[in-house]
Amino acid sequence: MPTIKKSVSFSGRGIHSGLPVNMVVKPSGTYGIFFKRVDLDNDLIPARFDFVCDTKMRNTTIGKNDGAHVKTIEHLMAALFMAGVDSAIIEIDGPETPILDGSAVEFYKHIITAGITDGKLKKIIVRQPIVVKAHEILRELPILTRIKLFFINLLSHRRSDGFVKLSPSDNNSLNINATLVYREPIIGCQSFSYSYDTSQKSVQDFVKNIARARTFGKYSEWEYLKKHNMARGADETNVIALNDSGDGTLNSLFWPDEFVRHKIIDAVGDMFTSGGIVIGNLESYKGSHAMNNLVLRKLFSNKDNYDIVDA
Repeated sequence: MPTIKKSVSFSGRGIHSGLPVNMVVKPSGTYGIFFKRVDLDNDLIPARFDFVCDTKMRNTTIGKNDGAHVKTIEHLMAALFMAGVDSAIIEIDGPETPILDGSAVEFYKHIITAGITDGKLKKIIVRQPIVVKAHEILRELPILTRIKLFFINLLSHRRSDGFVKLSPSDNNSLNINATLVYREPIIGCQSFSYSYDTSQKSVQDFVKNIARARTFGKYSEWEYLKKHNMARGADETNVIALNDSGDGTLNSLFWPDEFVRHKIIDAVGDMFTSGGIVIGNLESYKGSHAMNNLVLRKLFSNKDNYDIVDA
């Protein structure tokens, strides 16, 4: 049960709520990543796939929609995964993790600086292919949510034809291939692949080539999103802002394909809600947090789908 050696603090604001938030990642002797809303009197919230309560706001939220919950955990989860931490208590005084610069790099740097105790993550070995398609997500949503998503997709000219597929791996690794397809010329069709095999080399590959990739959005959409309680904390310091024509950005890119690299961060963070390393091939075509979560729910719904190798 590797954990951090000393507590690490983060402060900022939530990208959707816009509210200031303080968060402390603390060592734990109990297996699992747990969030504790210190501004509320409630139990610990496990950062697990089966405690995900919402994904429609372009993030992963755990807890209860009508009670204690924490939004946008995916960047922090990706950083904890890369640091090799599977046991921690995360105290937070608001409903959403701080967005910081919109990537995973600051989370990772501070966690690593705190030091990590000895231990290895358990492995969840995929034994059978599991596929989730976008239409499966849409038909399960309330009608008002489906209408809202329809207008968001209309604004961004997106089609709901994506899928996420998990299949067995022959190299004892988590192999992710992500593809984005956007109408905006600066994005277009982008693909990026990444493999995590527990080696320090694969960690450094993530830190060097993926961890700094930021979330993104079209500047012209922000006012609409903010009216619907989304992106209230978004600005050019934490989001890649696309211009109105979609052929450029209002801030500089680290890589021309930074958009799809950020999707790797999201996928890594979401897969870590499994509680370990998913050993398999993850193919994401126009994927989403909702599809990432559902593919894990399907995976764990049948014991023939997976094996678990404890550290």
